[in-house]
Amino acid sequence: MRSFFNVAIILLLICSVAYAQSSNGTGSAGSPAAGAKPADRPAATDNLPSETTVDSFLQQTFGYDPQLSWKIASIKPSSAAGLAEVDVVLASSQGQQFSRFYVTTDGQHAVVGDLIPFGARPFDPVKKALEKGITGPVRGAKNAPVTIVEFGDLQCPACKAAQPTIEALVAAEPNARFVFQNFPLEIHNWAAKGAYYADCVAQTSNDAFWKFVATTYAQQSDITAENADEKLTAIANASGVKGSDIAACASTPVAKAHVDASLALGKSVNVAGTPTLFINGRSIGNVANVPNDTLKSLVDFAAKDAK
Repeated sequence: MRSFFNVAIILLLICSVAYAQSSNGTGSAGSPAAGAKPADRPAATDNLPSETTVDSFLQQTFGYDPQLSWKIASIKPSSAAGLAEVDVVLASSQGQQFSRFYVTTDGQHAVVGDLIPFGARPFDPVKKALEKGITGPVRGAKNAPVTIVEFGDLQCPACKAAQPTIEALVAAEPNARFVFQNFPLEIHNWAAKGAYYADCVAQTSNDAFWKFVATTYAQQSDITAENADEKLTAIANASGVKGSDIAACASTPVAKAHVDASLALGKSVNVAGTPTLFINGRSIGNVANVPNDTLKSLVDFAAKDAK
């Protein structure tokens, strides 16, 4: 989900406030003044900031706004050595927004932005991980030189908004393989159920899956946690499969295991929000705001590079 806040503004705000705290000497648990000793510096054994420190940092950063609240989702080692990864959910009357930042091992600085791969072939490790792990429904040639993978959430408004862009890209690249991977966000109250239904539809009919997804996005605003079973069952019926069978399947541990595996795959390649596209391992976020010509150029470049 990337819809209710402009992510760049939030991250710049975090960055600017953290810089102001460190430069004016006021100090805080998240950004102590020069020479000061943090109250609860992370232990050397794990180099992770404590939840207390993170909460204090967020209070210093966002406490001026009584309409804004937050929940710390996770604090864990980053895939990049020397950084801890902190995931938070920011909430206001407009909705919720997932955000991520990184903390240096000395507990002195927060780093804002996306970690991007580096090297002579920077996208190959993710490309190989996806080739090995993708299990979602597929459109296009099996042996296509380019694989486009979308990690999506059926309750995510940004995913719905991005669909015309994604559909245009798939239509313009008939020789590319397109794969959808479920990535329901915890901040959405029926997304996981939608993913279970989608997985069960895909297991029954690949063609029905794409109709199911398109119709679910079209009816997204009418679906609630309370009526999700009724709505999703009806959408499954309209997509060409037996809705009652899909509903029964969606409640099984097998469907949950499939979705959990898709979530784990996304997290392993640093998916932080939805929708996220990968073009032969290259991550593309904020898809709806990327021009169609740019996306097509990225696919064409990947196809040439793969030869």
